[in-house]
Amino acid sequence: MTRDAVMEGAVRELLSHAHDGVLPIVTVGDPVLRTAAAALTDQLEPRTLEHLVEVMRATMHDAPGVGLAAPQIGVPLRIAVIEDMYPVSEEVATQRERTPLPFRVIVNPRYDDVGSARRSFYEGCLSMPGYQAVVPRAASVRLRCTDLHGAVVDEEFGGWPARIVAHETDHLDGTVYIDRAVTRSLSANDVYADLWADPTPEHAAAALGFDLGTGRGDAS
Repeated sequence: MTRDAVMEGAVRELLSHAHDGVLPIVTVGDPVLRTAAAALTDQLEPRTLEHLVEVMRATMHDAPGVGLAAPQIGVPLRIAVIEDMYPVSEEVATQRERTPLPFRVIVNPRYDDVGSARRSFYEGCLSMPGYQAVVPRAASVRLRCTDLHGAVVDEEFGGWPARIVAHETDHLDGTVYIDRAVTRSLSANDVYADLWADPTPEHAAAALGFDLGTGRGDAS
């Protein structure tokens, strides 16, 4: 028996609607994205939890994206999947410190910034399709969580993997990337692709009038 038969039933019902293993992604404005997710304990049967992870991974790949938190498919539990094995240019890999991140499941994660160094890069979000914005984040973070099998994880991430960890963990706290973004940098995807897809956002900052150090727009 599970402690939460209602949650078990709701998740099983949701998963039954997956098409080719993929579910629709919840978009901004839905309250599930603005509510802190409940800690994952034993609400779900093991097979249901495994199925949930399978669908989350398939949905992330289908989007495509490099991470997906359970609330993004309507499940208010503290679990996310992350994976970044996409090929990028050598310049992008160097400037963004974008190193391969093999698939992993993070359960009940929390993170802390490591040191004072910060980096600002454009980010997008599967729950806010069509736009990207510059988000200042810590260059390194310390992740504490468990894996799918309950093993304790206490690990430091740097560069782009740190950004992914922070972005997905924020989702589980009801925070969307635009909450942390330099709003003056907000760009539609086609504009971003045409004008601002450099490895770093200095050109965008100069043209759009924001400071990469402070995130403030130019009020003049």
